[in-house]
Amino acid sequence: MRAKVYITPKDGILDPQGLAVDRALGSLGIEGVAGVRMGKYVELALPKMTRKKAEAITRQACDRLLANPNIESYRFEIVGDDD
Repeated sequence: MRAKVYITPKDGILDPQGLAVDRALGSLGIEGVAGVRMGKYVELALPKMTRKKAEAITRQACDRLLANPNIESYRFEIVGDDD
């Protein structure tokens, strides 16, 4: 089983990386992009546990280490079968 974690800046938080990519896309002539938000993607390998346990561990990892709750939000999905 695996947890796929997506971490992004909260709405209203300045995102300098996203702004830089947004401007770079425009300078490359790539049109139609109305905004870019940059974040982090993390995968956790969670072998031999139930989905409920995997969700609890992932939530705990996000709350305590992976995401800064003051400026970032996160979401995750658990993929794979229960072991």
